[in-house]
Amino acid sequence: MGEIQVIPPALERVVRSFSSLPGIGAKTATRLALTILRKPASEAREMAAALSELHGSIRLCSQCMAFSETDPCSVCGDPRRDSSLVCVVEQPADLLAIEKTDHYRGHYHILHGVLSPVDGIGPTELKVKELIARLDAGSIQEVLIATSSTVPGEATASYLIDALGRFSVRLTRLACGIPMGMDIKYADQHTLARAIESRSEAL
Repeated sequence: MGEIQVIPPALERVVRSFSSLPGIGAKTATRLALTILRKPASEAREMAAALSELHGSIRLCSQCMAFSETDPCSVCGDPRRDSSLVCVVEQPADLLAIEKTDHYRGHYHILHGVLSPVDGIGPTELKVKELIARLDAGSIQEVLIATSSTVPGEATASYLIDALGRFSVRLTRLACGIPMGMDIKYADQHTLARAIESRSEAL
């Protein structure tokens, strides 16, 4: 006697598709699939159409490498932004996080990853040559390296500092340190060390 198929094959395919996404396990994938199944068929079709159009509508901005429906993207095409200042980030989500602060008015460059030799990710797998090409154009005066303070992020920042050293541009890093509201004795050694290194004038 064969094994009973508890989950219909069509639903199982959707669960497997969701499970392939980072951070989504089998339980969450099943919950998402069942939620979609309970919705009207018209909403499911709209969702499917949006997904199918994604790769056709979205491209990389030829300047900053951000995902966009236009080239240049809305940031690169905004004449009110300071094109002489470029903030280098790891992923598109980092750009969104910085934009939410409403304290940055320059341009961006997205690397789409960090150096990770263990995973086979070197400089050629990142959008480094595109950044160098932008600097070769000569209009950039400052590069703000905003990689994460993780080991791969720090390694990527060090590589960029070396690689961009030949250009007559100001190389800066995001100031990292003690978060607001944190008791100093609870800070780890790395965070505390970066806070000391990033110290500024007392007002």
